[in-house]
Amino acid sequence: MLRPVSIVPLWSTLLCMWVLCEAQSDSGRPVIQLRLVGEKRKHYEGRVEVLYNGEWGTVCDDDFSISAAHVVCRELGFVDAESWSPSAKYGRGEGRIWLDNVHCSGSEKSLAHCSSNGFGVSDCKHSEDVGVVCSQKRIPGFKFIRSQANSDQGVPVQVEDVRIRATYSQRKRIPITEGFLEVKDGGKWRQICSVDWTEMNSRVICGMYGFPGEKRFNTRPYKLLAKRRKKNFWGFSVNCTGNEANLSECKVGQEIELKGNDTCGQGMPVVVSCVPGRAFAPSVSMGFRKAYRVEQPLVRLRGGAMIGEGRVEVLKNGEWGTVCDDNWDMRAATVVCRELGFGSAKEALTGARMGQGIGPVQMNEVDCSGFEKSLTECRFNREALGCSHEEDAAVRCNVPAMGFNKRLRLAGGRNPYEGRVEVLTERNGSLVWGTVCSDSWGTMEAMVVCRQLGLGFASHAFQETYYWQGDSSADAIVMSGVRCSGTELTLDQCLHHGKHILCPKGGGRFSAGVSCTQTAPDLVLSSQVVEQTTYLEDRPMYALQCAHEEHCLASSANQADPTSYRRLLRFSSQIHNNGQSDFRPRAAHHSWVWHECHRHYHSMEVFTHYDLLSLNGTKVAEGHKASFCLEDTHCDEGIQKRYECANFGAQGITVGCWDTYRHDIDCQWVDITDVKPGDYIFQVVINPNYEVAESDYTNNIMKCRARYDGHRIWMYNCHIGGTTSSETEETFPGLLNNQLSHR
Repeated sequence: MLRPVSIVPLWSTLLCMWVLCEAQSDSGRPVIQLRLVGEKRKHYEGRVEVLYNGEWGTVCDDDFSISAAHVVCRELGFVDAESWSPSAKYGRGEGRIWLDNVHCSGSEKSLAHCSSNGFGVSDCKHSEDVGVVCSQKRIPGFKFIRSQANSDQGVPVQVEDVRIRATYSQRKRIPITEGFLEVKDGGKWRQICSVDWTEMNSRVICGMYGFPGEKRFNTRPYKLLAKRRKKNFWGFSVNCTGNEANLSECKVGQEIELKGNDTCGQGMPVVVSCVPGRAFAPSVSMGFRKAYRVEQPLVRLRGGAMIGEGRVEVLKNGEWGTVCDDNWDMRAATVVCRELGFGSAKEALTGARMGQGIGPVQMNEVDCSGFEKSLTECRFNREALGCSHEEDAAVRCNVPAMGFNKRLRLAGGRNPYEGRVEVLTERNGSLVWGTVCSDSWGTMEAMVVCRQLGLGFASHAFQETYYWQGDSSADAIVMSGVRCSGTELTLDQCLHHGKHILCPKGGGRFSAGVSCTQTAPDLVLSSQVVEQTTYLEDRPMYALQCAHEEHCLASSANQADPTSYRRLLRFSSQIHNNGQSDFRPRAAHHSWVWHECHRHYHSMEVFTHYDLLSLNGTKVAEGHKASFCLEDTHCDEGIQKRYECANFGAQGITVGCWDTYRHDIDCQWVDITDVKPGDYIFQVVINPNYEVAESDYTNNIMKCRARYDGHRIWMYNCHIGGTTSSETEETFPGLLNNQLSHR
C-alpha cells in the first residue's frame, strides 16, 4: 500500500525529474520514495533526494559508495549505476539531510534497507549532497509508482523503452521516420491513445530519434490498420512542452480508463511522423526544405569525432567564432542540433570539451526559448565580454539509427578500437564479409571507418595487417581504390572501384587496418605571427649548402653560381595545439632520419608546405619544412611542457602548447629568386599529407595576400581556412579545402 504523499514543488531554477518508488521491509521499516534532481542534467542522473514522513530531503556523501548508487538506481527502475558524485555536483538541495554514513552491500531492495545513522541523524551540510549517474537501461517489467499527489510539477513518464513501429511497407526504409508510437511498460509494448496527443509530444519523440521536426501524415491507412490490430493501450496520456530532450522528461497526463478495445474513445493509437535532416533523408528532396537551411549556414559544429557532435561555431560579420559556455543549457544545445538537421541534444557540453576554437567569441549567456529556428535568433548578452576559448560551448545531438555500424567491423585487434577492416557486401546475391585493399589507404579513409563504427577519430591507418588474425572466411578483397575526403558517413560513400576489384599487392597481409581513439590533436597556425615577421633576405649560395642539400631552394639553385645570391621570403611560424590530445609524429624514434649537414633528426619529412601562388591559384614558388624539432616552445598558463627534442628527446606538441619555428632558422622560407614583382597569395599548409590524424583539417591551411615590388614585400589579410564566410573565401581559391598533394 502506498501512503498518500505531498510532494514539495521544486524551485524554478532546477531541471527536475521525478521517479517515485516505495520501499518497505517485512519488519516494517519506513516507506521512502526517491527522485533525481539537479541542474544541467539528464533524466538518468542527478542529486539523490528521499521522501520520508511527507518531506523531501537529501543524502550525505560520507561513506557513500558505488554499491549504494546501484541500490538507488535499481530502486528508480534502472538496471544499475554507472557512477556517483560527491560534493553537490548537481547543486545543493534544501530541507533535511535524511541519510548520512550510508553503507550498502549492493543487494538491498531499497536505500532504506542499508545501514546508516538513522533518518535525520547527520552532521553534514548541503555542500555534501550526493548524486548518481544511472545506466540508461530500464529494468524489464519494472512497476513504476505514479503518485501525482499535490505536485505542481507532475510526475515524469517512466517506461522501460520507447519505439516508432513502422508499418510492414516501411520497415525496410532507413531511417524509420514514421509509425505507431509504442512504450514498453511492465514488460509489454503498449500504444498511447491519440485523444490528448499534441504536436509538441510528436516534436519530442522525433527529437529523441534524431529528427529535427515532425510533419503531417495520412491518417487513413493507420485507422484501417488500427481497426484490424489488437490494441493494448498504456493507461495514461502524456504532456510535453516540446522542449524536452526525451519522453522521460515529459509529464504523465490524466489516467485513461482501460475498458477493452474502447479504451481510446474517439481516438486511435498515436502515430508519429518525422522529418529527417538532409544528411539522413532517404532521397535528397525528402525533408530537405523543412529540415535544412539552404543558404549559407550561420551555425556549424567543429572538432567532434561523430556526426552530430562538436564545438558550436557561429558566423557573424563574415567571421566564424565560438559561443561562451556561461548559462549554456540543453535548450540552446537543442536549437543548434535541430537547426543542423539532427534531433534534440543529448548533451550541452561546457569547458571546451570538443577542443578550443579560434576567432572571436560571438555569443555569451545565450538564452533560448527552445523553439527558435537558429541559435542566432536566441537572446544573448552583448555586453558580456572576457570569455576565453577555454569556455567554448559544444553539443552532442541525437542522430537517427542508420545501422551504419552493422556494415563494417574490425577484426583481430588487441582491443575493440583497432583491427583489420572488414566490410559487409553483396556477392552473387548473398551478403559476405571481406577485406579492403590497402593501396592508397590513409588517415582520411581510417577516419571514415572509425566514425562509421562510432569509435571516434583514427589514430593510425595501416597498410599491412599480417599481425592481426581476422576471420579466414573474410580474407577475400571486396573493396579497392578507396579514396575519402573525410566528410563521408560510411566507407561505401567514398570513391572506390565498385565491383571491379583492382588490388596489385593483393589482400592477406596487405589488407587495410585502423586504430581508433576518442580524442585527437588540432594544429592551428598563428596568422598574426606570419604577418608580423615577414621580410626579404638576399643570401649567398655558399651560405646555403645545407639548405640546398635538403631541397629548400628553388630548382634554379642547382645551376646557380656559388657567389650568387638567393632571395628568400622569411617569416616565423607559431603552431598551436588546440585539440584534445598531443600531436605526435607517426614515425617512432627508430625510423627518424638523421641529417648530417644540419645535424638533427627529421621525425616527419614533410611537416609544412610553404607556397607562393598567383591570384588564380598557380604555384610560382614553393618551400617545405620537415619537422626536424617538434617541441613545446611555449605553453598556455598552467600547462607543463612535455616535449623537447634536445638529446634525441621525444617530439610532439602538448595540448595547450605551441611550437615556434623562428624566421632565422634554415628552410623557414620560400625561395622567390625567380619571382617577378606583383600581387600574390602566400599559403602555408600544416600536416599537408594528413600523416597525423587531427580533429579538424580545415584550419591547417593559412592564406595571405602578398604584394611584392621587387624590393620589399607586404603581407596582409591573412586568414586561417574556414574562419571566414564563403563570400570572403571566394577571393582565396582553395582556401576551403586542404587538398594538396594528397598521396
